[in-house]
Amino acid sequence: MGTNDKHDIAKNLIEQEINAVMMMPTRVRENGCVACHILFTLVNRMGISEASASDQLSEILTHDQNLNEKFIDVVEKIHMKQRMMGVSFSLKSRDSKNRYINSQMKDGLYELNVDLVNYGKDIVMRKLLITYLSLQLAQSIGIDHHPAKEELYYYMRTKDNETHTMLTEFMDHLYEKVCKGEESGSDIAI
Repeated sequence: MGTNDKHDIAKNLIEQEINAVMMMPTRVRENGCVACHILFTLVNRMGISEASASDQLSEILTHDQNLNEKFIDVVEKIHMKQRMMGVSFSLKSRDSKNRYINSQMKDGLYELNVDLVNYGKDIVMRKLLITYLSLQLAQSIGIDHHPAKEELYYYMRTKDNETHTMLTEFMDHLYEKVCKGEESGSDIAI
């Protein structure tokens, strides 16, 4: 199977699953993530790795504006309009919450370390920046972090060159400051 065939199959699967979820939101398990559901549909139906599926999804959405619009519409419909997330966590005991947070911290740091070893500091820094920016977005508009991250990715796909340049310039400036041992970032151009 050629690269174009895999691309076409992935694109069709993404479009079919977006349409199916729009028609029947219960396809995404309770409190599940729409983006992850579509990602793992690719993993399972195409027999590819999560990383390959993520690359395929990002590539397809970056180059197909209509599908990108449909994707963000289904994320907004499920995560922002139909759900009230976080209720189950708030009902847990303090000890249970603390164990959960500890586990998430360990998992997150492990994942960042694996990315650092396998892909280098730039990928880790980019991941940290995107997480920070999407968290700021979530707080400012009052939504869950995951759909805010999808909103940010949507924007970044539509403004690929501009956002890539912004992140790269910031990272270069940060590395320069770190190497010089300076803490002030007041001259960073935004």
